[in-house]
Amino acid sequence: MDLAYTPEELAFREEVRAWLKDNLNPALAEKVRNDLRLSREDIQGWAKVLGKKGWLASGWPKEFGGPGWTAVQKHLFAEECARACAPAVVPFGPVMVAPVIMAYGTSEQQQRFLPGIASGEVWWSQGYSEPGSGSDLASVKTRAERHGDHYIVNGQKTWTTLGQHGDWMFNLVRTSNEGKPQTGISFLLVDMKSPGVTVRPIKLLDGECEVNEVFFDNVKVPADQLIGEENKGWTYAKHLLAHERTNIADVNRSKRELERLKRIAKQEGVWEDLRFRDQIALLEVDIIALEMLVLRVLSAEKSGKNSLDIAGLLKIKGSEIQQRYTELMMLAAGPYSLPFIEEAMEAGWQGNFPGGTVGNAPLAGAYFNFRKTTIYGGSNEVQRNIVAQTLLG
Repeated sequence: MDLAYTPEELAFREEVRAWLKDNLNPALAEKVRNDLRLSREDIQGWAKVLGKKGWLASGWPKEFGGPGWTAVQKHLFAEECARACAPAVVPFGPVMVAPVIMAYGTSEQQQRFLPGIASGEVWWSQGYSEPGSGSDLASVKTRAERHGDHYIVNGQKTWTTLGQHGDWMFNLVRTSNEGKPQTGISFLLVDMKSPGVTVRPIKLLDGECEVNEVFFDNVKVPADQLIGEENKGWTYAKHLLAHERTNIADVNRSKRELERLKRIAKQEGVWEDLRFRDQIALLEVDIIALEMLVLRVLSAEKSGKNSLDIAGLLKIKGSEIQQRYTELMMLAAGPYSLPFIEEAMEAGWQGNFPGGTVGNAPLAGAYFNFRKTTIYGGSNEVQRNIVAQTLLG
């Protein structure tokens, strides 16, 4: 494995760094740097800036409108975006459903849906989890019945991240009850403005409505919005989940948040506590190890090997690291991380926060929120079984 970047790759890094300096709003970057709330306009506005440059679809091949970057270029781009404190790209469109449409959609579907994803104009949501169908995704019950040239969809999805902003939603729906549960699932694209679609936000502990319930009541969906073959959706879902689990690892965000942890430790006076510094050092070692694993994946892709085989391993380590840095941030601020003043998480808030540092306001909320990372995208217990089967047979 060669970990040295080529002169061309280093030049590409400098190009991305210079472009970010010229195009990323400093006020927006400051929000991200301090983990303050981002509005839909913040998130989608940045997506459109990337889309105009042709970089929102950073992982796409040229034939579908992407830049055709190598795996190393994609990694360097993500690293520089995280370093500059750019908002994270909402992955449901460009990272998750787009590869499925490219691999299994018709040419008409590709021409219809991919341009809006690449430009950042269309916000996509994910319709996988249901009440009673979280980690056991094969048990989904949302039903789609074929009636001529359309389907009638009834059911409920839950934990739909940022679904209140969604324009379109990709869904796993049950189209057959025969055979194994996995064999009766289809992959259907639904316009969220369709009659019968109801989105109900779920308010979390930090006051955010990050997740939602989505209800389908006799929703009419044209049959040409079915991806691939009916009852073959489980195959497409696994393809998508491999990309999601690799995305969850997000080593570049962890590197940025490590620096934030160090800032908080210094400002709260615990930097000189050797035991606390030991915990930061252990975390940093694990982040470096995760980065080496990611680079091994990139090296494998360079040689034409399938890097998605270890997506589960990346997900396990990445999610555990995220939980550890949010816990250490909260511990560094101690009792000053605990007060819940919702307004303090808004940029420009001028009130008095206990302890004098407004940056402590999101810490407890982030800690509790990140308990989810070892569950969503396939629980880590299940991922360990998958990794064991892959390695041991």
